[in-house]
Amino acid sequence: MRAVIPVAGVGTRLRPHTHTQPKVLLNVAGKPILGHILDELMQQNITRCTIVVGYMRELVEEYVRTHYDFDVTFIHQERRLGLGHSIWMARETFNNEPLLIILGDTIFDVDLRPILNSQHSSLGVKAVEDPRRFGVAHVNDRGFVSKLIEKPEQPETNLALVGLYYIKNPQILASTLEHLIENDLRTRGEYQLTDALQLMLDRQEEITTFPVDGWYDCGKAETLLATNRHLLGKAEVNAPQGQGTIVQPSYVAPDAIIRDSIIGPYATVADGAEIEGSIIRNSIVGSQAVVKSSLLEDSIIGSKATVSGKFSRVNIGDSSAIDFTC
Repeated sequence: MRAVIPVAGVGTRLRPHTHTQPKVLLNVAGKPILGHILDELMQQNITRCTIVVGYMRELVEEYVRTHYDFDVTFIHQERRLGLGHSIWMARETFNNEPLLIILGDTIFDVDLRPILNSQHSSLGVKAVEDPRRFGVAHVNDRGFVSKLIEKPEQPETNLALVGLYYIKNPQILASTLEHLIENDLRTRGEYQLTDALQLMLDRQEEITTFPVDGWYDCGKAETLLATNRHLLGKAEVNAPQGQGTIVQPSYVAPDAIIRDSIIGPYATVADGAEIEGSIIRNSIVGSQAVVKSSLLEDSIIGSKATVSGKFSRVNIGDSSAIDFTC
């Protein structure tokens, strides 16, 4: 079993934070987004993976090599031409063994064991309110996918593809991706994985779906905070640090400094951060950030940023400073 994780994107919806680091390294509930994904792979005994990198690839590669003992191959996607193109770039790293494709901005909570033992390819789906933003799956009365459409204008189903794909026959997928690239078949200007999967259906490949109720999007600030809140609520939280008061569930890095402050609930304070005279709740404070005399709620503070003064909500990138005491 090999996992393929595409992480080449810039993450424009998470600016200013992604001006200085790739989206998959943003901290949520005590570790980078990519860390949550790799930890889950370890739980499933999947230690061979292909990571498709692009934007700030050196930081991604350094993080993985420093923290994980994976048999990992990094593929550089210089031109971001869509998810299908990303998987096509990785085609030479997989053979006939099954693949698990996981989008790099998605954290999931699902038991994969039945899926990984399936006789068919299977796609993770979830019913959503607005399926127009996703690829969607039509399922027949036998439980097999009959049609896949990428971001339909008038969706006939609300079963969205959530970024988790088990591919039983990777060489068929490689062939359909090759067909898209060779014939320059794009949807909305990009080579779509959904279109390649539809070609698999056209070639009589049987594909099923499986429900992913625990699906947490990290693609923009509000969903990143919502994911942080959920993960903190279900994890074993660490003990209070320093002279502050920690309201659980929260995560405070062991080397963070807390003075005369209330942290939580649902707060993440990353390594090396310093909090003094502040109240922080439902927020993420990045590594080596400094927060003084502030009330933070629903906020994201970047790494090495400095915030001081009294206010309620802020979204500040790395190595920045805000002073509201003047």
